[in-house]
Parts: sequence; structure tokens; C-alpha cells
Amino acid sequence: MKSHFLKGIIAVYLVLFFLSCSKNSDSSYGNNTPPPSGDSNSKSVSIASMSFGPSSTTVTKGATVTWTNNDYTTHTVTADDNSFNSGNIGYGGTFSHTFSNTGTFTYHCSIHPGMTGSVVVN
Repeated sequence: MKSHFLKGIIAVYLVLFFLSCSKNSDSSYGNNTPPPSGDSNSKSVSIASMSFGPSSTTVTKGATVTWTNNDYTTHTVTADDNSFNSGNIGYGGTFSHTFSNTGTFTYHCSIHPGMTGSVVVN
């Protein structure tokens, strides 16, 4: 009896895990506008293989960084200080943020907390 109950709980957790990692994007979150073309100060970060690449990027004040999800798993780009948050980004989706202050901004995926990165703004 206890064995069936435990298996049921595990099954529920697995279903919830796979649903949170679906490839559907919630379009009500994030800024899916890419940076203006020709902006030499913009940088791109790829989300692939459950990581951000490059994991650290350096830009000047006023630069726009665009993250593109190249994983079939939904991810987020969430600042550790909550100064920006993409919401869910599905496969092929993008999120852009313009950095108007100098400093080091660390971020993570709120769905997969082991995924981390940083933007250094000079």
C-alpha cells in the first residue's frame, strides 16, 4: 500500500517537472524585442545545453544584451537582485535588457538554479 502511494507521489512530481520544462513560451513575459541592428555595443548570450554562453559578458553603460534560448527547454533570465526578469522563454525566444548602470549584474534561470551568468557593465 505504501509502495503504491510513494510511486503515485513520484509520478506527480515527474509530471510537474516535465510540464515546467515544456518548450512553450509564455508570451506575456519578457521583452522579445531584439536590440536595434547596427548597435555595436550590443551583445548576445546563447542559452544552450542548460547553460548561458558566454557565462560572463562585458559591455559599456547603455548596452543591450540579448539572450536567445537555443534549448528545447523553457528557461528564464532572472537577475539575482531582481532588477530584470525575462519570464519564461521558450525555444527560439529572446529577451533583451539595456544596462543603464555600471556594475556587475549576476543572473540565473529560476527554473534551473544551477544555470548562472553575469554581465559586467563599465
